[in-house]
Amino acid sequence: MNDTPVEPVVERSYSGAFLAIVAVAFLASIGGLIWSYTLSSRLAKSEAALSAAQAQNDKLSAALDQTNTQLKVETQELGHAVGLTQKQLETRAQDLIRRQEADAKRLESEQAAASQAATQQIGAVSSAVSSVKTDVGGVKTDVEATKTELKTTQAQLQSMKGDLGVQSGLIATNHDELEILKHKGDRNYYEFTLNKDKKPQPVSTVSLLLKKADPKKNRYTLVVIADDKQIEKKDKGLNEPVQFYTGKDKMLFELVVNNVNKNQIVGYVSAPKNAPQPVTP
Repeated sequence: MNDTPVEPVVERSYSGAFLAIVAVAFLASIGGLIWSYTLSSRLAKSEAALSAAQAQNDKLSAALDQTNTQLKVETQELGHAVGLTQKQLETRAQDLIRRQEADAKRLESEQAAASQAATQQIGAVSSAVSSVKTDVGGVKTDVEATKTELKTTQAQLQSMKGDLGVQSGLIATNHDELEILKHKGDRNYYEFTLNKDKKPQPVSTVSLLLKKADPKKNRYTLVVIADDKQIEKKDKGLNEPVQFYTGKDKMLFELVVNNVNKNQIVGYVSAPKNAPQPVTP
């Protein structure tokens, strides 16, 4: 029973190992084939992509060359145009400078002329002002002289009693003195020139009728018609206050004759400030 052979067991073990190695090698070969196929496919795609990229690169290079050529041409044209514009600008700049210089000279000349004219005008104005000052001075002198003459005239005005025994105000003996009395404003004054006539002449609120005038003796006779009454003033003298009452309130009126001519007398009627005003026709 102890005589069992050992060698056959060893041979089976070697055969299994060999088979395993062969199987592994076979699988490796298959994997290598698969990997080689895959790598070949990738390589083909890469080569195609590279060819396409190269073609695109060539196309871009050609376009770039064309662009460079066109840009060069445009640059040359632009440079030519810029050169022309620069010349034009220089020409216009020179023209502008010449115009500015001419304008500056003209302005300087005009300013000089204006300054001279202004100086002449100032001189004329100064002369005019001096003349005006002289005139003002003359006017002031005339005013002062007029004031002095007025004071003198006022001092010469007289006050006397009238024919009714009432103290009269100041009596004017001529037109200038009468103007002074008018400006004083104490009474109302109405000048008249009365001719010898059959018709009475209205003066103020009364009427006057000249009956007689004697220039040699400076005497006259007249009739005052007031309040439907006739008041005769007979043989009155030059510059004599002739008095009469009239109106509802019996206001005192005065009549003064300054000139006695043939068939004519010249004078004025004096009425109180509150007396009725004559009706204007």
